[in-house]
Amino acid sequence: MSLSPPTTVVFVISIILAILAIIGAFVPIPFITEHGFWVAVVAYVILACGNIFRGF
Repeated sequence: MSLSPPTTVVFVISIILAILAIIGAFVPIPFITEHGFWVAVVAYVILACGNIFRGF
């Protein structure tokens, strides 16, 4: 299995989601605060897909 670096857009989206999940633990943000763990998981999955699939 060869991995490729994620595109800048995928990386930025995953970072934004991860930051929102962290901030949602301290500040009430609708939906994010209630589902912070799953938002963080989605951020990681998006980043992993960006590494596994070329051009994603």
